[in-house]
Amino acid sequence: MALIVGADRFDRLFAAVRFDEVDGDILYVYARDEDSAAEMEDEFALHISIVASKILDRQINVVLVLPRQLMKSDL
Repeated sequence: MALIVGADRFDRLFAAVRFDEVDGDILYVYARDEDSAAEMEDEFALHISIVASKILDRQINVVLVLPRQLMKSDL
C-alpha cells in the first residue's frame, strides 16, 4: 500500500488504522478520524480490497472505513 499511496500520505493516513473484522465480503476498517476515513474510503478502498482479498484468501468486495470513534469498545 505504501508504494501505491506514497510514503508521506501513507504515514498520515495509515498510522492509526485498524483492520478490524470481515463480515461476508465486507472489511471493516477504522481510521484515526473522520477526514482520514473519508479519504481512505474514497481513494483507496479498491486497493485495500485487492490486498485484503489476497491476504485473507477470500473475496472482499466492500471496504467500509469508519472513524475510530465508531469502533465497538471491548468490554
